[in-house]
Amino acid sequence: MEIKSTVFDEGGMIPKRYTCDDADISPHLLWTVAPKGTRSFALISDDPDAPVGTWVHWVIFNIPANVGELPEIVPPSEILPDGTKQGINDFRKIG
Repeated sequence: MEIKSTVFDEGGMIPKRYTCDDADISPHLLWTVAPKGTRSFALISDDPDAPVGTWVHWVIFNIPANVGELPEIVPPSEILPDGTKQGINDFRKIG
């Protein structure tokens, strides 16, 4: 399975627009077909090189197995309309 973005390249810098230094919005992400038997997806975006140690930027889970992408600007809601849930990140915010 592979996850990628339409707004930055693998191993590349995430554009400033998607960081807390600017609009602080989620980038468009997409992934390949779910392995057989997948019930849901989870994604944790962390920074293992942060000055204070690993820093969690985004926690999103219970993404339905039939979903193959997350749109740009996922709203900062604990529960999204399709049942996807977001947890608290290290900024103490939902998302």
